[in-house]
Amino acid sequence: MTALSIQDGLSAQLKQRMTDADPEIRRIALMDLADSEDEDLIVPLLIEALQDVDANVRAEAAAALEGYESEAVVTALIGVLTDSDPQVGANAALSLGELKDSRLGGVLLNALDASSGYAKAAIFRALKELKVAGSLEPALAAIADADADVRQAAVGVLGYLKDPRALASLSRVATQDADSEVRRIAVGALGFAPALAVVFPALADAMNDESWQVREEAVMTLGKLRAENAVPQLIVAMQDSYWQVRIKAARSLGRLRSRAALPALCEALVHPVSNLRKEAAVALGEVGDPAALPALEKALEDPDPDVRKLAKLAMTQIAR
Repeated sequence: MTALSIQDGLSAQLKQRMTDADPEIRRIALMDLADSEDEDLIVPLLIEALQDVDANVRAEAAAALEGYESEAVVTALIGVLTDSDPQVGANAALSLGELKDSRLGGVLLNALDASSGYAKAAIFRALKELKVAGSLEPALAAIADADADVRQAAVGVLGYLKDPRALASLSRVATQDADSEVRRIAVGALGFAPALAVVFPALADAMNDESWQVREEAVMTLGKLRAENAVPQLIVAMQDSYWQVRIKAARSLGRLRSRAALPALCEALVHPVSNLRKEAAVALGEVGDPAALPALEKALEDPDPDVRKLAKLAMTQIAR
């Protein structure tokens, strides 16, 4: 039997199984398609299966289309993002998110105008990974969307594009959006700012946000931006009611090598949370001030072996 006839036979067999009355047989047939490396054979069958009457079959097809990059595949996946079964839409969104070919960005952009809610958010998440320049304006418009999930996805796109034209809008979202997760993502996106002065007011406000996750993101971003004029606010953050915020504040103060932070960092060496004690030890080593040695010597008796190890390492750094 020739290779062509084998392929024809495989296609006929699979088509028969995919039209079987039993949906489980149809679903397993989709899984067996992976045994064939012929994209021309696989893709049309998977796309056709996206319209199956059984949700499990549709979900399997949506998941199986991950990795196949063509306009036909992208269009088909976009079409089932709002499937009546949430798992089908979720699998389609995941497959779209794995796209690597930026040339397919145009297909995604064209679908935005006719989409809303979950579908629109999924398209923006796919666009984020592709870093399609044409997604800047749609994303800027979408940060005012009524759906918080869409705003989150749009802010993610702006953060990946790293276009300075988005900084003013991101600053506004970081301090004014009604959804704390949207604010947090926007705060993190401000970390690409080429000049601290442009985003410092928004980050300073974010450090007083009612959500500790937003405050945590703010102190992290200030550290990434090497914001030396934020040292006073970061020292205040070392007294935050959430130790998670204190950890990130200690990390940022270590990056900034702030000697003004020594009292706060030394105090953190005796905090009940061992992760904060570890971060404080690391930060003191980065600061490199001998004034921290007495506190670090006491930390050599810490009950947590990792704290003791990091305290010893910090003392070595200071000695250098």
